[in-house]
Amino acid sequence: MKKTAILVLGILWSGMFVSAQSIDKQAPQGFDVENTSIIHGKIDSISYASKTVGVARKALIYTPPGFTKNKKYPVLYLLHGIGGDEKEWFTHGKPNVILDNLYAQGKLEPMIVVLPNGRAMKNDRATGDIFAKDKVEAFSTFEKDLLTDLIPFVEKHYPVKKDRENRALAGLSMGGGQTQNFAFANMDKFAWLGAFSSAPNTKEPKQLLPNPQEAKKMKLIFLSCGNADNLLINTTKTHNYLKENNIPHIFYLEPGGHDFKVWKNDLYIFSQLLFKPVDQKEINQFLEKK
Repeated sequence: MKKTAILVLGILWSGMFVSAQSIDKQAPQGFDVENTSIIHGKIDSISYASKTVGVARKALIYTPPGFTKNKKYPVLYLLHGIGGDEKEWFTHGKPNVILDNLYAQGKLEPMIVVLPNGRAMKNDRATGDIFAKDKVEAFSTFEKDLLTDLIPFVEKHYPVKKDRENRALAGLSMGGGQTQNFAFANMDKFAWLGAFSSAPNTKEPKQLLPNPQEAKKMKLIFLSCGNADNLLINTTKTHNYLKENNIPHIFYLEPGGHDFKVWKNDLYIFSQLLFKPVDQKEINQFLEKK
């Protein structure tokens, strides 16, 4: 395999519009460096009542440059890994910086980004044995917390669009597994899926999609992983199943391992595809060259 970014498209897309935008397969140098000369979005900490867990839980929320309560926005829920919490993306992935820079270049649809704690338990800190059974199970419990507690809180307190076509779910590693598990199980709630380097918590393909043709409801299925990541099998299994069943999706195999260099690049690409017509010409540039 060539050591360049490769994007494999399982099947041809249909019903897509064409725009003039071009997306780099690898983010350019400086994409994650703060630019003091541009307008910035805002990161806030929020606290919401979780009936699922029985305590108040925390999340971070990013509002884009020029945010106004007089406009309604689509929402991306962005999930962390097994060793992280609601601050992991912010601390290591600089999503606010990456998105600010993309907004300054006119490459994003304005959106709100919510960074939750995907470990839904009373003591949800990433301390002690992060692989303990109760902590791992809490990542599954988060599905209910997300759907019945967090999303309603965001929709009550922020000017957001509430339909599935304006709601995206994405995550890295354990959060990538959650993204696949939750989004495929709740396609009436999410239309955009971005699973980066999914961990072994990802359900087997036939459990994810017992009726695979239903996945054609999704606006975009974006699966990615580093080519040196020993967890690649989790992403590959889903990709192969989708390909066998002729489900439109992107499988992005890129240089790198299981780390934020890969995940920041994934966010850079995925965010530019969100909440806009999917561009067939844009997709074609990522096709693997034979």
